[in-house]
Parts: sequence; structure tokens; C-alpha cells
Amino acid sequence: MRKCIFWLVLAVFFTGCGGGNKSVFTDEKLADVPFAQRTGLPQPSGGFVLTVGGETITADEIIEPLVRYLEPVARQTDFEQFAAQARPQIEQMLVNRISNILLYKKAKDDAGEQIEEALKKIVDAEVNKFLVSFEGDAAKAEQALKEMNMDWKSFREYQKKMILSQSYMSSQLPEEAPITHSQLLDAYNRMKNEFFVTPAILKFQLIDIQTAKMQKTGSKKSELELARELADKLIKKINAGEDFGELAGQYSHGHRKSVGGLWKPVKPDSLAQPYDVLAEYAEKIQPGQIAPPIEVQGHIFIMKLLEKQSESVRPFEQVQTQVEAQVNLDRRRKAIDEFSIKIAQQAAFDRKYEFVSYCLREIYRISNQ
Repeated sequence: MRKCIFWLVLAVFFTGCGGGNKSVFTDEKLADVPFAQRTGLPQPSGGFVLTVGGETITADEIIEPLVRYLEPVARQTDFEQFAAQARPQIEQMLVNRISNILLYKKAKDDAGEQIEEALKKIVDAEVNKFLVSFEGDAAKAEQALKEMNMDWKSFREYQKKMILSQSYMSSQLPEEAPITHSQLLDAYNRMKNEFFVTPAILKFQLIDIQTAKMQKTGSKKSELELARELADKLIKKINAGEDFGELAGQYSHGHRKSVGGLWKPVKPDSLAQPYDVLAEYAEKIQPGQIAPPIEVQGHIFIMKLLEKQSESVRPFEQVQTQVEAQVNLDRRRKAIDEFSIKIAQQAAFDRKYEFVSYCLREIYRISNQ
């Protein structure tokens, strides 16, 4: 029965390969689905090698991708502190490598030799999609593969292992239990602040009259009095139908005068002084209206409100499908993690601690050269 399910999963995967031109071989896939096991690699001189399921895991495979992430820690701490922080990451990467090797071996043993022809067709489709993603330019595609330390042969092997391993894992995972309404509501409450909030937004034009930039030109009036007179004059012009943007370009001292005083949409709570007072006045008027002159910290602002949007949260009823999909995804990720750990635990290594310690020493040495 289990083998029937496995073949059904693979059949669904295969029939889905025809849609769209987007290749499954992306940087995101390479990062999240570590099924690309490189076989036949030469053993590094003086390096450390583990053998799992007939394949080798070299220390270089663990060290190289981790150096750039762990280098800052290695440079700022002594070795004992570095080892305490870095060991769990190295052990996790080693577990991933082990579980992927054993997972592929189990998948191939379960599928049997007859799977090869079906896999070849799927891999051919993925190769074609990868080429299409580069508009059929084989040279560009080969360059992309080279940057990922692959050629066409290793790419095909990667695709074969990923497809077979994913299909096998899907057939082994337990059936998903129904999600209760209360579980969906709990998930919605956890997610809503990050995913379902529409922030408050203000969009406006501004004439920014700055008292320090008023020219007295022989007048006995203060800069503030002159600024107030100018503001009153401009209000009358605006009420008489003159274009706000043109007036802003002519009279405003603000940094947005060149674009008619137009501000891009901003969050009210993101406005710095002295502009933060504008949010308060925006609450009192409607889009299209002009706020009365606003005096604050050496400025007199004339604001035309263009758009105002209050913060809102999309209700549960509108996003229930999205919440349910996220709950199912989280459950699947957890099941896959548990399954991968279970697979990796089937391989016992006397030299695991020594292997990880070697990687720690090498990363620390390379980072501090």
C-alpha cells in the first residue's frame, strides 16, 4: 500500500511538470531543500570524511557554506566561545546531509529500478524549464550552473534526487488532521499583525514657509509676521482656485517644493519633527481640503490633504483560506523536520563529534587568517 501511495505522489509530481516556465531549480530551492548530494568528490588533502549509505560527506562540504556566516563570530570571540555558538549549526548541517543521503537511498530502494524511465522524463522537463528561464540561452544557463558549482550532469543528478526524495517523503508523512475553528483563530491572531494589517497612510501637498528664510527688505515687521502675511495671502490664492502645486513651487521653502510640495504616502507615526504635527491636523480634515496655517518651530505649514487611510486589520473571514494554508504548511514543515531527524538517527557515527570539532577548528582558522 505504501509503495502505491509513493507512485501516486510521483505521478502527481510528473503531471504537474508541464505548467509554466519557472524552473524549480532556484536559489530558494537550493537553500530550503538540501537534496543535492554530490557524489564522487575527491577527498580533501588532510581533510575529514564520513561515509554514509555508500556516499561521502567531506568536511569541505560543511565548512565552505558556513564560513561566511560564522566568520564575524569567529573574529570577535575566542575559540571556546565560538565553538559554543557554532557547534549547533554545524551539527544541524551534518544531520541534513546524513538524512538526505539516507532519504534518497530509501526512496530509490522503495521505488525499484523501474522508476528510472519516469524520472528521466521528469528531469528532461526540468532541464528544459531551466533553459527557458534563461530564454533558451545555453551559455547563460551553463554560467549559472557554474556559479553553483554544477554542470549539466550534476544538475540532472540533483533534480533526480530531489524529485525522488520529495516524493518518497510525501508518501511517508502522516495524513494531516482536520484543523479546528479555534486552531485557525489562534493562528490568525498570531499572524495578523505581520500579514493582515493595512497601515495608516497620509498623502499630502505642503507649502512650508520658514520664518528664518523670510526677507525683510526694509520692512519693520518681524520674520514671523511676514511669514503669517504670506500664509494668509497664499490661502486666499488657493481658495480663489490657483493651483496648489504651482504656489508650492514658487513660495515654499521645503525640500519638496520642486515637485509641487507633494509628499509620497507616509505613515503618520513616521513623520519626524516638526512635520509630525501634520498628522494631528490631517485627522481634522478630509481629502481635498486645506488645513489652516499650522505654526510650529519656525515653520508655517499650509497642507492640502490628498489621501487619508486609517490603520485596519483584514477580518478573519477574508483571510481564512490563507491562514489554513499557513497552518498546513507549518504542520508539514514540522513533520518533515521530525522525519529527517528520524532518518539521520538511523546512522550512528563514532567519529561524529570528532568530525564536527574538525569543522569548528577549520572555520575558526580560516576566519582568522
